[in-house]
Amino acid sequence: MLDEYILPTERRVIRARLHPVAIVHKVLLAVVLFVLLALGATLLPGNALLDNVLWYGSLAVLLTASIQTGEWWVEKVVVTDKRVMRMRGLLTHHVDMMPLTKVTDLTFQRTLLGRLLGYGSLHIESAGQVQGLELLSFLPEPEEVYGAISELVFGGKRQTRTYLSRGPRTGARSRRR
Repeated sequence: MLDEYILPTERRVIRARLHPVAIVHKVLLAVVLFVLLALGATLLPGNALLDNVLWYGSLAVLLTASIQTGEWWVEKVVVTDKRVMRMRGLLTHHVDMMPLTKVTDLTFQRTLLGRLLGYGSLHIESAGQVQGLELLSFLPEPEEVYGAISELVFGGKRQTRTYLSRGPRTGARSRRR
């Protein structure tokens, strides 16, 4: 899905999937709901209608969690030397795009938990326009994404390094110290 949206004249600088923490709370909620529904179906007195409702509810919880996990899996943020893109969607593909020439300001934010787990948010502002890429949350290593976009937008015309080409690196903190 990714390569079909990158033009032959573009060079990919960053490709990143959202940090797993973006989906963990949804999966944990689904597990808790599933366990509660399954326990209710086994511990409550035998009533065929109630049993069916609880088991079908459990199935719906698992299906919803699977779809949300699949949507997280296919969502990617890509920065090329010409634009920033976010690709998402399982059945219907959505591609949000902003040319780097429209970027006027960049800000990244990391909460304490984000610093500990290696994710953050990147705010991209454009010239007086509201874009679909205004906020990119749960980005792995947002300093590197921020640095790469800053280098492309505000830096010189020299060759830009490629960042995060294989996803979040393990041990990235130890190399920066």
